Amino acid sequence: MHYHLKGFTLIEAMTVLAVAAILLLVAIPAWSNAASAAHNGATRAALASTVLDAVRHSALMGAEVVVCPVTTEPQCSGSIDWSGGWIVFADLNGNRMRDPHETVVGQAPALEGGVRLRSTTGRTKLLFQPNGGNAGSNVTFTLCDKRGVAKASTLVLANDGRLRQGIPSAAAAQACVYG
Repeated sequence: MHYHLKGFTLIEAMTVLAVAAILLLVAIPAWSNAASAAHNGATRAALASTVLDAVRHSALMGAEVVVCPVTTEPQCSGSIDWSGGWIVFADLNGNRMRDPHETVVGQAPALEGGVRLRSTTGRTKLLFQPNGGNAGSNVTFTLCDKRGVAKASTLVLANDGRLRQGIPSAAAAQACVYG
């Protein structure tokens, strides 16, 4: 009796492994870039939603509303780095600090996927007034992720609550990515 075994030769198996490795080398960066872009878009949407919620709450309740980056506990961090998340609260006594009796209107968790969000130097809080305006000057947020300086963008919040996208300066983009 003659048996004929079927299978792969070592060369065939190595060829298949080489092709699979090449496909992975091409697919992983593309997947990573797509994931970074998705996290970036989610951050943009979260910030826009926060602004709308703050303006609405301020106008409906007739109270000033503060939005600020947070520390590990729900208190303003005093930083221009918003990557750790932010809190929105009604500032009933006008001290720009969240006191225990003041209502938390919303919170955003820490940003995922290597996304970073930084505000203009000196703008560590946003204050929304009952008339719908944002107190102070315009604030520019620089938004970046793992894709690097070339993919950084800005979100400019005007005093009237409008949020628009733009292109950051080279220095702002570098500070966001590497800072």
